[in-house]
Amino acid sequence: MREWLKLVARSVNKINQKYIHSVVKKALSEDLSPKGDLTTKLITNKNKIVKAKIIAKQNGVISGLDFCKTAFKIIGKETIFIKKVKDGNKVKCNKVIAEIKAKTKTILIAERTALNFLNHASGISTLTNKFVNKVSNKIKICCTRKTTPNLRLLEKYAVKKGGGYNHRFNLSDEILIKENHISSSDNLKNLLNNAIKTKKIITVEVENINQLKQILGYKFKRILFDNMNPKQLKKCVKLCNKNYETEYSGNTTLKNINKISNTGINRISVGLITHSAKSFDTSLLI
Repeated sequence: MREWLKLVARSVNKINQKYIHSVVKKALSEDLSPKGDLTTKLITNKNKIVKAKIIAKQNGVISGLDFCKTAFKIIGKETIFIKKVKDGNKVKCNKVIAEIKAKTKTILIAERTALNFLNHASGISTLTNKFVNKVSNKIKICCTRKTTPNLRLLEKYAVKKGGGYNHRFNLSDEILIKENHISSSDNLKNLLNNAIKTKKIITVEVENINQLKQILGYKFKRILFDNMNPKQLKKCVKLCNKNYETEYSGNTTLKNINKISNTGINRISVGLITHSAKSFDTSLLI
């Protein structure tokens, strides 16, 4: 586990190439085991060097290009992959995202895996950017741990490239005291005091004003308000009196985010930017 974490850039601003290679190699194996690409084997001139383009079929924000490139490189070392945009760039429909020069078999074998990574990451970046554009630049749009198993790093990276912010990467990063922690503990105040002794970043989730009043005055960083209506949320944010960073979580959508952002909240965590983002639409043409 420790060795795996060394491959992870915890800031998620840049992803380690060894990590990318490892994840992409597993994905290719999933697509090719046990007998390889049976269709491509039928092509007579599969070793011919050809050119291909990856083209955006919609407007949006691109990310995951290194994952896409690595899929082709693993299949064919001869691959020349030219990025026409960078991760985080906004593109219009019909924009050429990348150009590839490789053997026919390399492109055909790697195509779907390469595009799966690119489309998944770009879909997250695109949706994240829509949320970011709905609020003022003082409010942070954050992702959560509601991510695809084994793809959390890619997905949190995609959030960053869409203009969002990362919540904790995993359970070992920060302390987040939630409803089930409170119900599993004898006393909220004792739980909070024990958390403060660790000197870690602490967030406490509250569901109503009464819970909030129990913890006001304790020295920790952040209060997370869960599933409150805007009126209740505004009252709670005011009670915090800027002594805590404030965050909202709970069924945030593009339709209701304006009301939530007008409460004075500092951060809004949005689970659907990772767990429900629609795949970005691209096509690869030889």
